[in-house]
Amino acid sequence: MKEIEKTITTEFIKLDALLKFAGIADTGGHAKELVQSGMVKVNGEVCTMRGKKIRPGDTVEAEDTKVRIV
Repeated sequence: MKEIEKTITTEFIKLDALLKFAGIADTGGHAKELVQSGMVKVNGEVCTMRGKKIRPGDTVEAEDTKVRIV
């Protein structure tokens, strides 16, 4: 599994936007598909809410990539 770090300058980023920002999803539709199909984990638990607020310190796993938010 590839691990990357992404820095955000706001209080949070929505899960679907993060998937695009990190390069895991090519489009918003692809991000929505990944989340709704249960293929995304937030802090180790499956998350199906694409509007979930992701904050610094959280980790997101999808498509063989783990993203840590700083």
